[in-house]
Amino acid sequence: MKKPEHALKAFIRFALAQGAIMYGMELMTALFSIVQGIVSTIMAQSGMTNGGVTELPAEIVEKIESVGMLESIPLWIVTLLGSLLITVLSFIMILTVYGRMFKLYMYTAIAPIPISTFAGEPSQSVGKNFIKSYAGVCLEGAIIALACIIFSVYSASPPAIGDTFLSAVTIVWNYVGELVFNLLVLVGAVKASDRIVKEMMGL
Repeated sequence: MKKPEHALKAFIRFALAQGAIMYGMELMTALFSIVQGIVSTIMAQSGMTNGGVTELPAEIVEKIESVGMLESIPLWIVTLLGSLLITVLSFIMILTVYGRMFKLYMYTAIAPIPISTFAGEPSQSVGKNFIKSYAGVCLEGAIIALACIIFSVYSASPPAIGDTFLSAVTIVWNYVGELVFNLLVLVGAVKASDRIVKEMMGL
């Protein structure tokens, strides 16, 4: 190095990189806390923290209770199919959320390696991309929270029963079909949260 300021600049960069490596866990935790605060604010403003129970409309309950023995067989089949679909979609959504959690753990575990690239000017882009990717993974939680809020709004308003003279099987099938459709939209939004974040942050 021909100039002293170049040596000083390299020393400062090395010292900052060393500090970032030593306190990498604290840095990642601080960034995660910021995003977690955003998610908590979204949940609090939406009123979902209070929790609510979705109940069947009274018309559907009356139709189901008035069903005879023979009519209960197709009704049982429709209910079983609907419950299986809902269970499968719920497992897919849970696995996606848990996958995001494990991704956060892996990012945090290997954080010192990409953070150490800040020590060199040619390799500092690796560290910048890592910070952006980690922030994107954290922001996926906000996208998932928004998707759950939208789903709760749709599920809170039960589908309208067009004709009360329809059979109980038809009414329950329509209700389960709309619920499964809303769950499909929710699962799609949850699984696409990483792509949405990448498009927002330009990753």
